[in-house]
Amino acid sequence: MTDHLSTPQGRRIAHVRTAGQGPGVVFLGGFMSDMTGTKAVFLQDWAQARGRAFLGFDYSGHGQSSGAFRDGAIGDWAEDALAAIDALTEGPQVLVGSSMGGWISLLVAKAIPDRIRGFVGIAPAPDFTEDSMWAGFSDPQRAALMRDGVVTVPSEYSADGYPITRRLIEDGRRHLVLRAPLALPFPVRILQGTADTDVPPAVALRLMDHADCADLRVTLVKGADHRFSTPECLAMIGEAIEQVSGVV
Repeated sequence: MTDHLSTPQGRRIAHVRTAGQGPGVVFLGGFMSDMTGTKAVFLQDWAQARGRAFLGFDYSGHGQSSGAFRDGAIGDWAEDALAAIDALTEGPQVLVGSSMGGWISLLVAKAIPDRIRGFVGIAPAPDFTEDSMWAGFSDPQRAALMRDGVVTVPSEYSADGYPITRRLIEDGRRHLVLRAPLALPFPVRILQGTADTDVPPAVALRLMDHADCADLRVTLVKGADHRFSTPECLAMIGEAIEQVSGVV
């Protein structure tokens, strides 16, 4: 059953949660995704079958939450995640971040490291607004973005493309995690498909090289794409959660 949480910033965040033992599992979805996606539903069922607490939610401007997508930015969505975790979970949590959710997870971990038991990144995309979007724009696109405040980029996931705003790019620069020390004082597992054309394996390897983490492993899955949602890939996500949970 979907409920809504009012955040300190005045946004209404749609969420689902199931009670269970800790450490809890929190799923953080990707850019323009929501909690009805394959990985989110799998994780809710996975946690429930094992008696584990679970939280899934939609960032503002996503899914059933308030707001318009084009009005949001990385800092807003990190605030949403922190508000949801603070209000709706207890004790240590395992963050499972897919694509943009991997970046949001790292921002959450920087803000509340004492609450994080472990992190599972599924093709995590830290700093993508700068290193993928802005870096990939043509000069005319950059000029249009600065002049008009928005450009639309094509996407295989949306017939209308994605609106990319100047605020998204500029706010992203205030939340970059690969330009300064990144301490991850808990186990980390990164799962990455070799056929991922949205977030290539080089990003996962860069994150591994950059992070200060005593227990970090990257698993490359030959032929897996960005969705990482085949039965085999989903099973790997469950196994990674168990590895970082520290539950005997």
